[in-house]
Amino acid sequence: YMFIMMNAARYAVGVQGIAIAERAYQKAVAYAKERVQSRPVDGSVKGPATIIHHPDVRRMLMTARALTEGCRAMAATAAAAYDAAHHHPDAEVRRQNQGFYEFMVPLVKGYSTEMSLEATNLGVQVHGGMGFIEETGAAQYYRDAKILTIYEGTTAIQANDLVGRKTARDGGQTAKAIAAQIEATEKELTTGSADAQAVAARLGAARQAFLDAVDFVAAQAKADPNAAYAGSVPYLLLTGNLVAGWQLARALQVAEKQLAAGQDSDFMQAKIVTARFYADHILTRVPGVRDAIVHGAASVTALPVAAF
Repeated sequence: YMFIMMNAARYAVGVQGIAIAERAYQKAVAYAKERVQSRPVDGSVKGPATIIHHPDVRRMLMTARALTEGCRAMAATAAAAYDAAHHHPDAEVRRQNQGFYEFMVPLVKGYSTEMSLEATNLGVQVHGGMGFIEETGAAQYYRDAKILTIYEGTTAIQANDLVGRKTARDGGQTAKAIAAQIEATEKELTTGSADAQAVAARLGAARQAFLDAVDFVAAQAKADPNAAYAGSVPYLLLTGNLVAGWQLARALQVAEKQLAAGQDSDFMQAKIVTARFYADHILTRVPGVRDAIVHGAASVTALPVAAF
């Protein structure tokens, strides 16, 4: 009974993270379109221009946008699995969807709320000094996002759940089944456009890194618990990153089909660009996190308590 209640609460807090990240992004975009500062480095505007013309501002806005869209797609996918787990006529399909949903809950809660901190932080940064005072409201989003990583179980509690109940308990089988679904998406992407193929390559590298981390966690959870749990939060962030990237890759597939059919061109183009950005700039974090999990456990607990 407790976990029925807690899963609903954790999912809801994850959606709060997505919502506040979206609001911070909208606020930052509006400010970047009106704040004039410096000439563009490419000379595209003669004289001072609005800051949205500057590459680093675009990078910050694209990061917040891609993170938010990826987590929103991940949350929607988890919700669909929850519905199928309760209402699909086939008992085996219900069982599979229940397992998938339960694996997703710590990702929706943990990754989306940590993501909201990054997105709201970038929102303050886009505002510059104005972001640090209350007049703009940007700092309020950042401050409000912080509690979301604590509500209904801290990020480490979500990560412990992901490591113990969701990965180690079945020897990584649920995690590997999800990786197999991701690999199927990769294969579909490799026959698509240049953007689709680039996303497939990044997704493949991230998936392989995920599998390396799954094997490590599953092997060490009982043999050397400190090693497995030293990297528990990085493992959650790695997994959330991969799953959100996977959902944007699926969105890219749909967008390209809709674009070819002449549907809502601007929206579809934006979805493709956002998915490509996520693959190039956010999915690429995954292999480094894998290395920290698999090779960095010993240094986490190496310093004696008295030395802190």
